[in-house]
Amino acid sequence: MDFGEYLGRDIPKLGFGLMRLPRVDGMGSPVDMPQLKEMVDLFMEAGFTYFDTAYGYEDSEVSIKEALVDRYPRESYQLATKLPAWRSNTREGAEAMIYESLERTGAGYFDYYLLHNIGAARGAVFDNYDTWSFLAERKAEGLIKHLGFSLHDTAEVLDTVLTEHPEMEFVQLQLNYADWESHSVQSRLCYETAQRHNKPIVLMEPVKGGNLVTLPPAAVAELTAVDPVPSIASWALRYAGSLKGLITVLSGMSNLEQMRDNIATFTDFKPLTTEERAAIGRAVIEIEKVPTVPCTSCAYCLDACSENIAIPGIFETMNDLTLYGNKGGASFGYFWQTKGHNRGRASDCIQCGSCEAVCPQEIAIIDELERAVGIFE
Repeated sequence: MDFGEYLGRDIPKLGFGLMRLPRVDGMGSPVDMPQLKEMVDLFMEAGFTYFDTAYGYEDSEVSIKEALVDRYPRESYQLATKLPAWRSNTREGAEAMIYESLERTGAGYFDYYLLHNIGAARGAVFDNYDTWSFLAERKAEGLIKHLGFSLHDTAEVLDTVLTEHPEMEFVQLQLNYADWESHSVQSRLCYETAQRHNKPIVLMEPVKGGNLVTLPPAAVAELTAVDPVPSIASWALRYAGSLKGLITVLSGMSNLEQMRDNIATFTDFKPLTTEERAAIGRAVIEIEKVPTVPCTSCAYCLDACSENIAIPGIFETMNDLTLYGNKGGASFGYFWQTKGHNRGRASDCIQCGSCEAVCPQEIAIIDELERAVGIFE
């Protein structure tokens, strides 16, 4: 990829991810609008301009209308949202989503618009509804400035989508140091694939849903030995921001403290030094020493499971909880891996043993699913 000139090069490299908004009284309660408005004000006053929401982020689109769109000139920021066609049983329902998003946000148009979460069976829905052509037409009408897609899947799937749809202008990918060599997330491989296709990247999950704030003590020690002053979160954000070819780095900030820390990290941004990269490498080694379910996400169990249980995804959330101790993040991950992907929960297991018969790692899957029930259900 040519890192000289590309789409989004001049956009400040901290983006405001609007998936985990501040709440009055925890998950499920109303958005804390006074705090959100103050967060938006701090973000804009510091010179940052990219906001990322989605049709499916509950009341996020409505909230950003009140906190941003109604209070700032439209040309002073970039607003991105996403269309999850797989949430609709009809093409007409999927196509209506962009108009609903426009009404909710009051934005008039979207600077960056994404087909949401391409991959697995979800990708077929976009093809069946020909969402690609529909959104290209909306772009021609001026409702979309730049069209791309987000992906939580393998580099092979990413390569296929970009080969079949070279008209896509950018991609949104999960990239962070913990997932860089992950068998399931494949951050490095996906990053390199986007580069080969000459596509700029909106980087999501730089702090892995908050997990890279609560590292195992031995991993924290590796970082603080090099520099005890910065927040643990800032190490992950600087790792992300040091990558080339980025449009911006999305951080799902949920309170003023996180906003202030993120702004401090990206104001007068300093890429990681060689010494700091080595410290992160040692921290990853310490993280990997923690005993976890040895799942490689080969997905053989998925093919064998009559109940369509999200076995690899469930194990991923269990491992995240073990490694990082972030119960809230892991619980959200469990919801996303199961209901979010239209797959069964751990409690749906009928203990037939078909999954264990095909598992290359010889995992006691039935026992582990019972453990997941106790944790998450």
